[in-house]
Formats: sequence, structure tokens, C-alpha cells
Amino acid sequence: MATSNAGKIKEISELLKGLKIEVIAQSEYSVTDAVENGKSFQENSLIKARHAAKVTGLPSIADDSGLTVDALNGKPGVHSARYAGKHGDDSANNIKLLNALEDIDDRAATFHCVATFVNADHKPLIAEGLWSGEILHELNGEGGFGYDPLFFIPECGCSSAELSVQKKNILSHRGKALRRLVDLIKKKYT
Repeated sequence: MATSNAGKIKEISELLKGLKIEVIAQSEYSVTDAVENGKSFQENSLIKARHAAKVTGLPSIADDSGLTVDALNGKPGVHSARYAGKHGDDSANNIKLLNALEDIDDRAATFHCVATFVNADHKPLIAEGLWSGEILHELNGEGGFGYDPLFFIPECGCSSAELSVQKKNILSHRGKALRRLVDLIKKKYT
């Protein structure tokens, strides 16, 4: 798995349970993070998958995901993990997002995920998932990571940080993308 993000590893391992796929973090192979200089989630996902596959010589799954907020013209977008500057500073990213939306009523937002599988043939399999919701006015919930405590799901009446891992994997952008990717992998290799 082309990530060092423990939250992603946990979610992805749960989603791939039952398949003959062993999820191993790229750090176990001393793979450094790829430079995410793509202009889209798809470009970044492909960059990460190809990098991990090239360094390890193994099939690789990568995802790139992020949050787009309608009232912010799609920001934070591909810069979601480093919205406040430092990569992976969830607290700072959440504070910056709350500040940006302080006087804004339209809080519609969408989580995006593009998952990519690259094997020795380097012909990628790519799948996408979306998850629509709203940004809360304050953090709510202890689970998940990233923007989960701010992402409200109207049909559930709670934030994604309040969902169980299993429920989140059913509903989330990453869950949708990975299920679609698994279907593509099965079609190609079985």
C-alpha cells in the first residue's frame, strides 16, 4: 500500500479483508513518500502507485483523497492534507477550514478518493468514489482522521468521526473507490 498513513492502512485493510491481498505499508519496504505534484486526485494516486511499485517490484495500491468545499471553490482539494501548511497536521487543517467558513452558510462539501492499482505491466486500474456531506461549525467525534470530525452526513445525523470503521467503509469515498477497484482487479486477474 503506497501510504504511511496509519488511518488509511486501517481502513484499507478492513476493506480488503477476505481477499488474498496482504496490505503492507510502504514504510516496511523503506519506500519514501512520492512527490505529490499532480493537479488532480487521479494524477497523485497514479504517481504514488507507480512509485511504490517501481521501488518494491510488487503490485501496489495507492489512493489520493481530499475534501472539496463548494463555497471555497473546491478548496482544500488536492492540498487537503497540507491545507494549513504542514502535511498531515489534522488539527491545523481543521482550524483553517473552520476559519475559512466562519461567515459562510453554504457548507456543502464532498470527499473524493481515487484508488489506483499498478502491477508489473504498469497498466493502471483506476476507480473513484465520492461522499457528499456538510462541514460542521465545530469538531464532533473521536474516530477517523483528517476532516472526519467536521464532515457531517445528513442521512446518518452525525459526523464521519462518529461512525464505526465498518459503517464508514460502507459509506465513504475511500470505501466506494476501493470496492470498485477490487471489482476491477477481480475482472482482470480472475
